[in-house]
Amino acid sequence: MRTLESIDDFTRVLDVLAAAFGEDFPAEDLATTRSVFEPRRSHVIEHDDDGMVAHAAAYTREVTVPGGVIPAAHVTLVGVRPTHRRRGLLTRLMAHQLRDVREHGEPVAMLWASEGRIYQRFGYGIAALRHIIPGADKREIRLNRSSTPEAGRLRDASPEQVRKDLQQVYERVRPERPGWSSRDENWWSRLLDDSPSRRQGYTSRRALLFEGPARVDGYALWRRKGDWAETGPKGEVNVAEVVAATPEAYLALWEFLFSVDLARTVRYPFAAPDEPLRYLVNEPRALGDRVADSLWVRLVDVPAALSTRRFAAPVDVVIDVTDALLPDNAGRWRLTGDATGAACTPTTDAADLACDVADLGAVYLGGTGLGALAAAGRVRELRPGAVAAVAPRFGWHRAPSALDIF
Repeated sequence: MRTLESIDDFTRVLDVLAAAFGEDFPAEDLATTRSVFEPRRSHVIEHDDDGMVAHAAAYTREVTVPGGVIPAAHVTLVGVRPTHRRRGLLTRLMAHQLRDVREHGEPVAMLWASEGRIYQRFGYGIAALRHIIPGADKREIRLNRSSTPEAGRLRDASPEQVRKDLQQVYERVRPERPGWSSRDENWWSRLLDDSPSRRQGYTSRRALLFEGPARVDGYALWRRKGDWAETGPKGEVNVAEVVAATPEAYLALWEFLFSVDLARTVRYPFAAPDEPLRYLVNEPRALGDRVADSLWVRLVDVPAALSTRRFAAPVDVVIDVTDALLPDNAGRWRLTGDATGAACTPTTDAADLACDVADLGAVYLGGTGLGALAAAGRVRELRPGAVAAVAPRFGWHRAPSALDIF
């Protein structure tokens, strides 16, 4: 196993991933992917005769957690050639990567799982969900206003033309949204890349801005697809993300998206579990949303991770943690904290709860209920009443969500 030293290995990495995932990567898409690739965070296993046969990488980014923003390894580009599966290569890579992440000073790692069954083996837990609105019939939905709209106007633009406005709004909102990742200039370039191979029959991407009294307060990134039936138009609006710093901006953006002429359905694959849209429409069932997993989180340094997030109410609990891959995480930890700060220290006191590190990852962003994990037998209550007392403390006023697939 070795760590890459140069971007020159990028093409070989893609060859491994193309074989692992059974798909080719269009040449026009590679420039922005290459721009965020970090060779020194990429680990490979090579075979004397077959060359590079397995790969795992991470991006250096931050993520919002309840009450703060922390560094987090964004694990990505993981794959093993089909000819070398079932040889323990992935296990070696994941164990090596976790140690490297810890040495890098990142208390947590996170990823989007190609298959959930894979990453549970390495201590990852489901920490955030997304609601996929596959194609809401906008003729069946009306948005309800509860007040007079704030002064402001909508403006349509090419995303690159208003890139600074998009960045400004995103950075205003991001600190309050658990699960949202930092975006440097390279990540914005990757996000806004609009090569034809990415469009899947839709138009080029557009940016819709809501300009409030003093500044831009929200934006939506969207596309549309025209289609016709014998009875008339049946086009679709496809929404990539809606980011709003005020309720007025949020409502105005969605009112526009549900009013686009010649479109009959609205698709939004990245709705949050607590998406406000659900509470604005007059018929929530008509959204037709379904639930899928998004972020999986792994605590790499348990005391550092738990002491850098905040808690909805005062908490004082001893947790007995198991961790098969990182023994330094195993043992009893006393967690104390509230909305202003937290501490996590080793202790010999009797434990109130017991769980695997994967379950701490699941509750870390405040989206997965400790009580649900206890009901599933994943968290064990060692002191009667501990689950009921502690579970609400791990919650947060906004559910975790994610807008970037990395």
